Amino acid sequence: MLNAIRAGGVLLIAAAAAAWYAYDQAGATRTRDDADVASAYRGGGGGGGGGGGGGGGGRGRHRFSGPIDVVTTPVVRQDVPVNVDGIGTVEAFNTVTVRARVDGLLQKVEFTEGQEVKAGDLLAQIDPRPYEAKLSQVQGIKAKDEAQLANAKLDLDRAVKLGQFATQQTVDTQRAVVRQLEAALQTDQANIDAAALELEYTSIRAPISGRTGVRLIDAGNFVRARESSGIVIITQLEPISVAFSLPQQHLETVNRALAKGKVAVAALDADGKRLWEEGVLAVLDNRIDPQTGTIRLKATFANTERKLWPGQFVNVRVRLDTVKDGTVVPSAAVQRNSSGTFVYMVDPENRVEMRPIRVGQIEGNVALVESGLEPGQKVVVTSQEQLRPGASVTPTEATADAESGISAPQITSPTRPEAAPNRRHRRPP
Repeated sequence: MLNAIRAGGVLLIAAAAAAWYAYDQAGATRTRDDADVASAYRGGGGGGGGGGGGGGGGRGRHRFSGPIDVVTTPVVRQDVPVNVDGIGTVEAFNTVTVRARVDGLLQKVEFTEGQEVKAGDLLAQIDPRPYEAKLSQVQGIKAKDEAQLANAKLDLDRAVKLGQFATQQTVDTQRAVVRQLEAALQTDQANIDAAALELEYTSIRAPISGRTGVRLIDAGNFVRARESSGIVIITQLEPISVAFSLPQQHLETVNRALAKGKVAVAALDADGKRLWEEGVLAVLDNRIDPQTGTIRLKATFANTERKLWPGQFVNVRVRLDTVKDGTVVPSAAVQRNSSGTFVYMVDPENRVEMRPIRVGQIEGNVALVESGLEPGQKVVVTSQEQLRPGASVTPTEATADAESGISAPQITSPTRPEAAPNRRHRRPP
């Protein structure tokens, strides 16, 4: 009985081994077939995979076989602007806090918040009656002094005509009275002018043209001339300024550009791509900040479309110069390694050459090349991570880029057909 059980176990093990062998052979066949399909997609042919014996080495040789698809663009010459960028803050050309200049009850507010006003427009009215009364009072004092002066002059004339019948002391005294009254009239006129000015100040008018802000006080409140809060803030928006700073190493270049004439400045959005406004450099500060090593500048913009608003942060681009007929390539072509910058060139035989270059500046998607390239040479702008010197490629010419004016890639890296998945079978434990 025991021998029979042992014999059955041996037969069971043998059957399992035979089944596993058949399954494993089928998996290996599928793996070789998948490798042949992948080789066919890559242009290597199914026979190449078979020649490798169907093992991992054969598949590895066909994985990168054949030319690599790349996009190229020719090196061209064009005028290249030399710019320097900074971050600036929009500042109103003029900002005025409108305050009361005399004390009194605020009767009316004549403006609305956010209103465009002109210099001299009535903004608010303080009760004028106390100041009208004061003006009338000083005018009355002047009239009284004028009458007294006229009488004093008559007395002086009589004293002079009496001659020897009037003492010299009487004449001198009368002359002094006349002079005192003349001085009093000057004081009276000054008091009248001051009272008239105070009365004028009860009408609060816009000192500049601009846009009103939020109303700071309502009608019915008592206002004082010494209050710091004011009634409203008026901001001039046209023109407007942008203050920004640049590193001190640009000072010489900026001064040289200013010596040639107006320096163009562009205000851009937060991404630095959309132009908001174009203006000119207006102020170059007279000192460098020793704390930051930067120099402060200010540009002026017309701002007729009101795209710039006080307190707003903007990107600033200063046009310092223009390089005539510069050698340029798309910035996507420029690569870097431990030795410096380089590009991949494609020769007439469609093979890749790694060419070291010296880049003057990169502005947006355009790189200004100072040495290493000549117009007409073709550089690679995609798939550089797959390239090695001497590699065979299939180049595709790029279309023109409307923004840069030069050839630039308009497509992503070329896609390749995916190889069939390589199935691996593991023995069960």
